[in-house]
Amino acid sequence: MGRGSRDDREQSSGDPLLPSVVTDERFSSEASATVVVVFSTLVAVSGSYVFGSAIGFSSPAQTGIVDDLGLSLAEYSLFGSIMTIGAMLGAVMSGKLADVFGRRGLQAMGFSEMFCLLGWVGILFSKGPWWLDCGRLSIGYGVGLLSYVVPVYIAEITPKNLRGAYTTVNQFMICCGISGMFIVGNFISWRILTILGIVPCVLHLLGLPFIPESPRWLAKIGREKDSESALQRLRGNNADISRESADIREYIESLQQLSDTSFFDLFQRKYAHSLTVGVGLMVLQQLGGVNGITYYASAIFISAGFSSTIGTIGIVFVQVPMTLLGVLLMDISGRRPLLMISAAGTCLGCFFVGLSFLLQDLQVWKEISPILALVGVLIFKGSFSLGMGGIPWVIMSEIFPINIKGPAGSLVTVVNWFGTWAISYGFNFLMKWSSEGTFFMFSVFCGLTIVFVAKLVPETKGRTLEEIQASLN
Repeated sequence: MGRGSRDDREQSSGDPLLPSVVTDERFSSEASATVVVVFSTLVAVSGSYVFGSAIGFSSPAQTGIVDDLGLSLAEYSLFGSIMTIGAMLGAVMSGKLADVFGRRGLQAMGFSEMFCLLGWVGILFSKGPWWLDCGRLSIGYGVGLLSYVVPVYIAEITPKNLRGAYTTVNQFMICCGISGMFIVGNFISWRILTILGIVPCVLHLLGLPFIPESPRWLAKIGREKDSESALQRLRGNNADISRESADIREYIESLQQLSDTSFFDLFQRKYAHSLTVGVGLMVLQQLGGVNGITYYASAIFISAGFSSTIGTIGIVFVQVPMTLLGVLLMDISGRRPLLMISAAGTCLGCFFVGLSFLLQDLQVWKEISPILALVGVLIFKGSFSLGMGGIPWVIMSEIFPINIKGPAGSLVTVVNWFGTWAISYGFNFLMKWSSEGTFFMFSVFCGLTIVFVAKLVPETKGRTLEEIQASLN
């Protein structure tokens, strides 16, 4: 490439350390999806389905496990929430494992699936709470790894114009995993439901050897030829990858001029905006109450005086198409509008559920309050699926430079799973304290999310990872 072209690119970046930020119209053509990108994404999000299956298991299995094994409310609350403890442990290690050993294969993704398999087997053969909890903890560890590495891998292999939609498929498959458990769990025993949790783990492991490693990770560890080979495979044999390969290489070179980063380097001022956005979105996602509703949907409907079977099936029919709609809109409308619409919907949904329980306590409009609870839960789940479920993970995979992506991703994922644990463990106790107060509190946090997104979250649609990170950091 000529000297003049390089100078033009450096001037356009606004940052001499980031010559990869490109605005030259000669290189602005958008890449299309190839069979390899589609297949690699589908294999990766098999891990997301495993994630969803693990989350969705506890609600339909609750009655069967409690009756068969004689668990108390506290024991089942521990079983439902202990997965998040394992997930926090997995999240702590996720960034380091993915940075040192790679994103796929028997490194991060494959390693995590082994723990998921062991966990499901432990639950299948359990005779009491001890093996139940050990199995759930093992699944949690594997899911904690998957929750970080899957969206990061997809973000690193897809073209910028498709990255949002493809990364959001992660949330779509989580939604499918939850929905599958919700529907099937109404008609089969909890032990057979456990066997169905094993199937996607096996399929994921079988597919991993056939997908390429992340070109950005290969470039980061100095395997430039392997990086170019993986990128060529992803973009197609006849595609010109010289521009994208040069962008990745130059960005990595610029990062190598910086000193090695440690966990505490995350808290430097230059990373403050990225860290605030990443952590803030995860905290607000959890404080909106999603995992209380997801883990204990059946119990919520029963408390509200509505059929748990009809209610959970209704959730499926709402959240799957809404998640798909979010995938389709991701790279059209942008991240910010979807996030704000989604947060507004979850705010309204929680308000309706809280109002339903308030009417129930006041002994007025008894015929309406169960329907209001159903409508509120469906609005919440549909709105959450549209944006708040997947977009925080998309943004997390986009905003951190690759030199701090490991520790930053671990921190953000740990925060998310800690919030999941706090809500999933405390939800039953909050409901005993005040059902309406619990959901009104969730509604307030959903409202605060709208303000947070409007003030702090950047729009990342249609920008390269390098451009996003240059503007933030």
